[in-house]
Amino acid sequence: MRVIILGSAAGGGVPQWNCGCPNCLDARHDARGRMQSSVAVSADGERWILLNASPDLRMQLAAHHELWPRGMRGSPIGSVVLTDGEIDHTLGLLLLRESATRLPVYAPGGVTTLLGDEWPLYRVLSAYAGVEPRTLAEGRSVALADGAGTPLGISCSTTAVARRPPRYARARAPATAAFDVALRLTDERTGGTLGYVPTAGAIDDAVRRVAGGADLLLFDGTFWSDDELTAAGVDAPTAREMGHLPVGGAGGSLELLPRLDAKRVVLVHINNTNPILCRSSAERARVEAAGIVVGEDAMEFEL
Repeated sequence: MRVIILGSAAGGGVPQWNCGCPNCLDARHDARGRMQSSVAVSADGERWILLNASPDLRMQLAAHHELWPRGMRGSPIGSVVLTDGEIDHTLGLLLLRESATRLPVYAPGGVTTLLGDEWPLYRVLSAYAGVEPRTLAEGRSVALADGAGTPLGISCSTTAVARRPPRYARARAPATAAFDVALRLTDERTGGTLGYVPTAGAIDDAVRRVAGGADLLLFDGTFWSDDELTAAGVDAPTAREMGHLPVGGAGGSLELLPRLDAKRVVLVHINNTNPILCRSSAERARVEAAGIVVGEDAMEFEL
């Protein structure tokens, strides 16, 4: 399985359009920005699956020749898998509206409901080629396939990591609905495994099921500290209130991730305020000393 990190930043990217924090200022001056979180995976290097569809998707597809069109029209993208219904993970679907065929989109049931109603992407896209919603049932492995039903060589299972709907959701959410899941993807030929957990409020049994024995774990690196946004002068909830386990501090992911049985751990979905983005920071040094990698755009892995 080939894995490409298309975007390593959290919502807003780096630099974020309205942010003047040190990381954003540096990114503007040295042109080392980061695009918003998304990943591409492939079993054969020809047909690709997107894990989330970020607002930066057009630029992400243009940056990797593997994802360029074949011939006058067409795309090697066979399907999309969504981990949640957040705007920064779904807005990119609108950028695929020129497709000539319906695009399969796998998502948890709660997310499919949101995208057909309160964040009506599916309804808007129905005026174009549209999408084919495919529900991911929690705990069940699904062989991912393209629009014609041809298997893509990768199976996917989901584990709920939160049942809190996105901020925009107004309707009462069913208690059993999953709105945020972690993915475990397996190459059906090689057995290579990827754990993808862009949002995690804890390292609990759910995360351990996804991470256990994985050849590669892409994990939530959103915030370094629980009060990171308020310390930066932003009126916002804490990291944990937003469903993100901080990297640093007592009980943070830096302390707990090395205990997981994953062969490689890479932090993704990193917020623009996180000090690990600064290569010379003490926080970055601590992460690297623990054997954990700070993810970058365009990083590639072979599993």
